[in-house]
Amino acid sequence: MTVLLVTSRDLPEGEPGAAALDAALAARGVDAQWVAWDDPSVDWAGAALVAVRATWDYTERAPEFLAWAASLDQARLLNGADVFSWNHDKRYLLDLGPLPVVPTAVLTSGAQVVAAVESLGTAVAKPAVGAGGEGLVVLRAGLLDERAASSYVTRGSVVVQPLVESVRSHGEVSVFVVAGRAVCQVVKLPAADEVRVHEEYGGVSRPVPLDPACVEVALAADGYLAERFGRRLDYVRADLLWWEDRWVVSEIELIEPGLYLDTVPANADPFADLVVQTVERVGWSPT
Repeated sequence: MTVLLVTSRDLPEGEPGAAALDAALAARGVDAQWVAWDDPSVDWAGAALVAVRATWDYTERAPEFLAWAASLDQARLLNGADVFSWNHDKRYLLDLGPLPVVPTAVLTSGAQVVAAVESLGTAVAKPAVGAGGEGLVVLRAGLLDERAASSYVTRGSVVVQPLVESVRSHGEVSVFVVAGRAVCQVVKLPAADEVRVHEEYGGVSRPVPLDPACVEVALAADGYLAERFGRRLDYVRADLLWWEDRWVVSEIELIEPGLYLDTVPANADPFADLVVQTVERVGWSPT
């Protein structure tokens, strides 16, 4: 059976540490191939399963990406196009029901941004459709006028949240849930002069033991999403911050969350098991 691991053209060999996933799938008898989502030569219908892994350019072409996902056989696409459509815009943070979430506003005008920053004192603003910390800025009350604030909404809605200072001490925690089970936890710390935890901005990631308090939030998110979409999702990555003496959701990654395979190569095993189990469940015959 052939499984297509979906990436972008600038990452033809997949996400960092992809060799660990390649090896885990091969050990389970899976012929896995890395392909770009926008490659017209790919035979999507001939795949036993499609797993989106490193399509980190989708934010620049979201309508095309979502249309591509919707064109596939949804039984053979992990998580599914309806989940991608909901998760690609960070306004989903307003739709997380009873889950604890960093206070979030989704704004569309400079005046709204100024008002939000004035009320918060210090805030973080980032594009509602974006990834990797691109476009994230720290804004401070009294230092922002409406004209300057308007520049942040020229490409669309922006998310404004309080600056969670504990990101410098507690970091941002990612808990991976695969097939309903928490399998790994990673803590990501920013560089000294940053709040972004991404490696390209000097951030450092390292695996840590599963923390029951973090797992509780991640599994609550997994359960809520199962209710919302009428099925348990194949994989969930819950990103958490320490806010007002508890762990709360900062983001939930359901499209292409990196597995941090370069840091935690063992993450490849539960994902490979998921692939095999899903193919066995839906069945497959070549077209």
